[in-house]
Amino acid sequence: MQRNLVLDSTTSEKYLRVASISIALYDYILTLPAEWRFYRSQSSIFHISLACALFILIRYLSIVTIVVSNYGYFSANFTQEACQRYYLVAPIFKVVQAMVSQVILGVRTWNVSRRDRRIGIALLLLYLCLVSVEWFTDIFDRTPVVIDGNCTPANTDEIFSTTWLFYLAAMLYDIVMVTISTMHLLRYNPLSSSVERLIRVLIYDGVGYFIVLSASNVLNLVLYHTTDFQTQSAGASMGYAVTWIMSQRILIHVREMTEPDVRHLENVVMARPTLSAQKKMLSSLRSQFESKSHSKNSKDAELLPSSPRNGQANDMELGIRVRVERSVVVDYAPADESDRLSLWGTSEAK
Repeated sequence: MQRNLVLDSTTSEKYLRVASISIALYDYILTLPAEWRFYRSQSSIFHISLACALFILIRYLSIVTIVVSNYGYFSANFTQEACQRYYLVAPIFKVVQAMVSQVILGVRTWNVSRRDRRIGIALLLLYLCLVSVEWFTDIFDRTPVVIDGNCTPANTDEIFSTTWLFYLAAMLYDIVMVTISTMHLLRYNPLSSSVERLIRVLIYDGVGYFIVLSASNVLNLVLYHTTDFQTQSAGASMGYAVTWIMSQRILIHVREMTEPDVRHLENVVMARPTLSAQKKMLSSLRSQFESKSHSKNSKDAELLPSSPRNGQANDMELGIRVRVERSVVVDYAPADESDRLSLWGTSEAK
């Protein structure tokens, strides 16, 4: 009976690890176009935005974490001496991946709170405190265990096992970040539909991040409280994959929602105005938008009026002819509101 139980637990752990690798690989292939758009939007390879840097870190650090963890488990040629040198590698990458994921959530929360200095200091202190707890609980009292040639770090002491506290600290951090960001997002009074959509996406992403990662953390909490140390790390690989997917989804969705959409201009054909009319038009538009914009880093906005009702007046006063092949709806967000929701310092917005 005991042997059958051990075999069942080992088989379940293999299934969980294979499933996590498959999910991570599928999501990696699925997000390759988004990754390319991230790189293409950067002004220079030597001057990338914070969002792009975090995207690269969480993406490829997670890959290394999954590979290192599962190599130790599926390998069949580890000796006790080799495992002694290797068994802490996976826990170290596990904490580093969690740190990057928590930085993404922390920076997002700070920007949503309109970069309040007191909130920023409180979030930083909470981050440093919980990261210290995560390092200690994930490294302390780990024992290298070699079974059938594979190397697994485990807590063999049932009384003083501390690894489960890692997941408790991670859940506490997620609760605080999601609560603060959601409260601030609900206080926004969007004046345009584009900002309203962005707020809705941020709320859904934050709540979804919390629900999915909490489910993974609860699973690992349960597994690390089992008496069989062979099943303790069964859900760890799934946790790596879920942390990777949900963290990069936050970055991808924010970039897609804040990226200027210029595709609606493809079917708009305009003739070049005369020089005098062009100067008059630019002067009037410049004075109009300078009174509305208070952002130092905003781009120069130059819009052409093309309403069917004033088409003849435009032809007479500006000397231009505008032909619109499909209707275009331009949603203008006030400068002060868009500044508040500038979550990431993207290098393309210059």
